[in-house]
Amino acid sequence: MLKTYKGSCHCGAVRFEADLDLTQPTFRCNCSICRRTRQWAAVAMPDRFRLLSGEDGLVEYLFNRKKNQHFFCRTCGVRAFGVGNETPFGKMYGVNIGCLEGVSEEELSKIPVTRVDGMHDRMEEPEFGSHL
Repeated sequence: MLKTYKGSCHCGAVRFEADLDLTQPTFRCNCSICRRTRQWAAVAMPDRFRLLSGEDGLVEYLFNRKKNQHFFCRTCGVRAFGVGNETPFGKMYGVNIGCLEGVSEEELSKIPVTRVDGMHDRMEEPEFGSHL
C-alpha cells in the first residue's frame, strides 16, 4: 500500500517526500558505490518523488557507464536518494530507506529486501549476498 514518507539527509538541508510501498521489494546492491555507502533503496517512480528543499546543496556523482545519478548532501555527505535512468523499472528514484522519517525499527525489520549483483551489472542475486 502506498504511503507518503518524508525524508532528509542527516543535517536536514536536503528534504524530500516519496510515495512508497514498503511491503514491496527494496534493494541492496553489491556494486562499488552501494557497498561502500551501504545504500538500501526503495523504488519511487518519478511522479511519486518530490524534492522539497536542498537542490542547491546536492552534489551529483556519476561513475562507470554514468547511467545512474548519485546525489549527496554537500554539507553532511549523506546519500538520501539517487536516480536510476536505465533500470528494469525505467527511470526511477532510489530512496534511501535510512533517510525516511517515522519508520520504526520493527517496520524496518519487516521490509522485504532483494539483493542484486550490481558488481556484474545483473539484477540477479549475487553468489554471496547475505552481508548486503
